[in-house]
Amino acid sequence: MADWRYFGLAVILTFPLTAMSAWRLSFLAPAQAKLSYFQSLNLTLMASVLNVILPSKLGDLARFYALTRKGHLQPANALTLVVFEKAWDVLALLFWCSLGLVIIASTSTFYWLVSVAVLIVAFVGVLMVSSFTFAEVCFSTAISLAPGHLPDKIATLQEAWLDTLVQFWSDKRNAAIVIIGSVILWLLHICQIWLFVFALNHTIPFASNAAMASLSIFVGLLPFTFAGIGTRDVALIFFYQPFLAAPVAAALGLFCTLRYLLPALIGLPFLGQYLATARRIKNENDNKYGVS
Repeated sequence: MADWRYFGLAVILTFPLTAMSAWRLSFLAPAQAKLSYFQSLNLTLMASVLNVILPSKLGDLARFYALTRKGHLQPANALTLVVFEKAWDVLALLFWCSLGLVIIASTSTFYWLVSVAVLIVAFVGVLMVSSFTFAEVCFSTAISLAPGHLPDKIATLQEAWLDTLVQFWSDKRNAAIVIIGSVILWLLHICQIWLFVFALNHTIPFASNAAMASLSIFVGLLPFTFAGIGTRDVALIFFYQPFLAAPVAAALGLFCTLRYLLPALIGLPFLGQYLATARRIKNENDNKYGVS
């Protein structure tokens, strides 16, 4: 029997988490984009809807597309904004994942090896969003290796990315707000999953939950299923097995799916608009690559 008090509190957290994600996008957008908070919230809900009903990551692609179509930004700058915002999302989750893994690494060689891998990825990610020189070297390497017309496109993205870095770090106060805000945002995400565990009448140390929930979320990001359903559930069963029996972990997976479904349900009134955007993206890609 579930404890509905913990369950209700966890579900309620979905709404401020969605609002905070929308705020971060609008806060990161350059002034010339003229992206209001409510426009950013609409884009965030659109991503939530499309990530549930269409293949993984199309929702984020749609955000970039919508920013361009509505005249907020040029394509390269819109793509850079979306990727840069998601980069801080991933880095904040890596922070809590690393913290949890470092604490529990001594319990298993597997977790020690995963800790090393996660820390390496986090280090490279931090350099990519903080070091002008490192980012320039990465893009230059990609340009030199890319075939066909890709070097020109990568060069355009390079210019937009480096401009974003300069703008972001020129205001240390705003940069700190984004970084701290992202860390707090993912702390709340981790706590939400922790509350779901309590709702199932089980307990788990916070550090273990942080590591296992983060790893499960990363596995769910793999583009094999819609909204990570299936892959994330298997990951939850695997990682939580020291604390939860398989049926309980499977129930946790169902609860976690609500984290993605609830924002999508909020965005349902705009489903027609979102699907029209998705169709335009598909048609343009089909025309570009000659798919009939």
